[in-house]
Amino acid sequence: MIIRMNGLTATARRLGVPGPIAFILVGVGLAAAAPQLRVVVTPELVLVVLLPGLVFEAAYRLHWEDLRRSYASIAFLAVPGVLISAAIVAAGLVLGTGLRPELAFVVGAMVSATDPAAVVATFRKLRAPRQLIAIVDAESLLNDGTGLVVFAIAVAAVTRDIGPVEGAWLFGATIAGSACLGALAGLAAAILVVRAPGRVLPVALTAAVAYGSYLGAAALGLSGILATVLAGIVLGNYGRRIGLTPATERAFDALWEPLAAALTALIFLAVGLAIGRSGALSALGPIGWGVLAVLVARAVVVYGVIGGAIAVLGRRRAAPGLPAGWLHPLFWAGLRGGVATAAALSLPLDFPERELLQRITFGIVMVTLLVQGSTAGWLVRRV
Repeated sequence: MIIRMNGLTATARRLGVPGPIAFILVGVGLAAAAPQLRVVVTPELVLVVLLPGLVFEAAYRLHWEDLRRSYASIAFLAVPGVLISAAIVAAGLVLGTGLRPELAFVVGAMVSATDPAAVVATFRKLRAPRQLIAIVDAESLLNDGTGLVVFAIAVAAVTRDIGPVEGAWLFGATIAGSACLGALAGLAAAILVVRAPGRVLPVALTAAVAYGSYLGAAALGLSGILATVLAGIVLGNYGRRIGLTPATERAFDALWEPLAAALTALIFLAVGLAIGRSGALSALGPIGWGVLAVLVARAVVVYGVIGGAIAVLGRRRAAPGLPAGWLHPLFWAGLRGGVATAAALSLPLDFPERELLQRITFGIVMVTLLVQGSTAGWLVRRV
């Protein structure tokens, strides 16, 4: 299966189409051409089976030096930026469609996390600056976790009364607990990997920590994705510091590089299948308002807040090493994908306006992936 997925990815690359976009189109095409196809796309498939391995591999490759140089921008995009985006999208849907505010905020929460897999692939192909790639990668990895936490609180608020104080406490406690659990798992894994004999056992330990940290956090009511991301970052950076050998790293690459490519393909294939079966075309008006709100929210976060901080406070304090010209690709990298789709699929069956909320979310994912993902290369060349 991995070899077949990687072969399809290579074919898409030769055709000049980003792999994630090619797979989402294949998924939509399969859903339209073969509606009798018995493939059920569940949130567990995306969140538990596919996503932990993918985010772990990407987090493992993030270097602390890249994170340190732009920590302010990354931290803002990953936490306050998610909340601002959710609120602006909710306001846009309320004003444009008349959707109830609590339901509109659920949609805002579902699409608050970015998923720039197609953009990052394009950035790397065009040899964009390493730090810019690190910012986009780190943002998407961290706000996957924070976005899902906001989504869980938003869904709970529809069914029971959750005040601002309780919501803020739940959000902060979940983020802190998930980060601590993931960091501890990464530290323990780094020590075990460095001391483990041979090459097979260290590689097996990385798979165990990738999925074990997710399942452990989820069992405690925390964010599994955020725990997995922190585990990957700590394992990669602390492991290299205490003696991770080049031979062991090559063994890691032999497993995780093809596996990550296959997981990416499967996630976007699943997204395409879900969108193709959703009947999203019946909600073009709300989808249009949602896309507009997503773009406005991204502009406010990137140009208004980060750009304003660079202008007022100075580059060194606000966003170390972040040139103002990078704001344009950073804005355009805010497309949505697997996490938003999984969140929409996970809505309870008796949730108010469930089908409409799903169609709006799927439509936003489709438009941002196809439009922003396919034009990112042009923008990077211009910048």
